[in-house]
Amino acid sequence: MNSQDSPLATKVWQNIVSEAKQAATGEPVLATFLQMTILDWDSLAQALSYHLSNKLADSSTPVPMLLGIMNEAFADPETIQAVARDIQATVDRDSACDLYSSPFLYFKGFLALQAYRVAHHLWLRGSRSMAMLIQYRISLVFAVDIHPAAVIGSGVMIDHATGLVIGETAVVEDCVSIMQSVTLGGTGKESGDRHPKIRCGVLLGPGAKILGNIEIGEGAMVAASSVVLKPVAAHAIVAGVPATVVGHTQTDEPSKVMDHYFKCS
Repeated sequence: MNSQDSPLATKVWQNIVSEAKQAATGEPVLATFLQMTILDWDSLAQALSYHLSNKLADSSTPVPMLLGIMNEAFADPETIQAVARDIQATVDRDSACDLYSSPFLYFKGFLALQAYRVAHHLWLRGSRSMAMLIQYRISLVFAVDIHPAAVIGSGVMIDHATGLVIGETAVVEDCVSIMQSVTLGGTGKESGDRHPKIRCGVLLGPGAKILGNIEIGEGAMVAASSVVLKPVAAHAIVAGVPATVVGHTQTDEPSKVMDHYFKCS
């Protein structure tokens, strides 16, 4: 265990290791996989670097090259804290997830988000071609397209994930939940700051399309398959094509409650 790990990262890693040991005993056919992916490693950072490197590798991005890049990115305590918060968010919010090891091993939304964190690290240090190469591999392997320049906070859950697109100047703050096929995109060929800003606690329903440099206010909810072209006030519920306000959330952070039902007010 890395002595610099936060209490949350330590807790998450200990739970993952404990679950892997139990699974290896209960399902011996998985023992080798779990040993190589989790039990051979001393920390969440090391194990995640190994796991993601093997997921994303191909002839242009071999495992040894990716492993070095990911070890560097996940050596940052703030990054590994974000990883731990993302796992905790998934366990807390996803009704299909009752194990800490499940998102780490199997959930492509979580894995795509952590691979984005590596690409973002490269982008910020000026290694932009490598960042774009990793983005390309993420899109092929996980069916998720997040530009390396986008800014994404922690405690974020991406559920199912298939078809998610997040553009270059998008911002996703802490404690946001995003369902499959969501687009945070532009409205045309304009340049500059052109993508949505998603504030804390927002819930984005399946298939929601949010287009342009607009703000989705803190604690708001965008209903499934809505097309949002105008800013959304804090704690508003919007639905439709184009989306209009249909109500207000009954909780400060609908992202944590994960209740997509609404009744028009």
